[in-house]
Amino acid sequence: MSTISPPARAVPAPARTPWRRVSAFLATHPRARLSLLLTAPLFWLGLVYIVALVLLLVTAFWRVDSFTGEIITEWTVDNIVTVVTGALYQTVTLRTVGVAALVTAIDVALALPIAFYMAKVASPRVQRILVIAVLMPLWASYLVKAYAWRSVLSQDGILEWLLAPLGLHTPGYGLPATVITLSYLWLPYVILPIYAGLERVPDSLLEASADLGGRTWRTVRSVVLPLAFPAIVAGTIFSFSLSLGDYITVNIVGGANQMLGNLVYTNVGAANNLPLAAAIALIPIVIIFGYLALVRRTGALNNL
Repeated sequence: MSTISPPARAVPAPARTPWRRVSAFLATHPRARLSLLLTAPLFWLGLVYIVALVLLLVTAFWRVDSFTGEIITEWTVDNIVTVVTGALYQTVTLRTVGVAALVTAIDVALALPIAFYMAKVASPRVQRILVIAVLMPLWASYLVKAYAWRSVLSQDGILEWLLAPLGLHTPGYGLPATVITLSYLWLPYVILPIYAGLERVPDSLLEASADLGGRTWRTVRSVVLPLAFPAIVAGTIFSFSLSLGDYITVNIVGGANQMLGNLVYTNVGAANNLPLAAAIALIPIVIIFGYLALVRRTGALNNL
């Protein structure tokens, strides 16, 4: 005896709520979905960060009342002229750029062999260990590391104890101590981009260079460095810009030397001259923009 199955029930269509209509629209419009996703971070970057920075730098064109110490919102270029023509600011600017350039050169010289070993020589297990070792200093406090170097470089520190039998002495506090400390602080920021860039260099190119008779230094100079150049440039941007704006390390190990960051800090705090501090802050900003423009002309940023 055959049985007749009951007719299947029709599945009701989902309700056309506003949220469902929005979801259907975003599903078929990927650009609208991407724009909605980026709205919040772009708002934060554009309004809270960039606009706030611009408003701060606008104060460079104001002045401070010499009697009351209050900021007068009258447009003037006196602070800019003072910073550009003042012998003190010219000397400190040259010193700051020199220290930043030296720190960058030292970090690149140290980072290249370390990154090359990590990317092309070490086994996967050793590679992971070395990556953790490079990242570990970043987990420690900036002040702890700076004061640790102050202790190491002091006249009674461990470096003096190690060098004394050789007839040598610690450099003490000053520009050499500043360069040493900054080179240590920013070295991980240089190693990691170079390591990432060297990882993308095909091993087959190194093998081909060896098969064609290229020795180690020729392979490094003709194959590795051109391919890793964008990554090296990325590392120099980090070390150069961070050194250019640093002022804490100079206060800790720099002795009586000053850099641009110290002048900004002094004018914001003790001198209570925010317009002049903003005018001084324009110097590293202009230098960084000039450096980025120079780097862009080389075409290195196109491959980052």
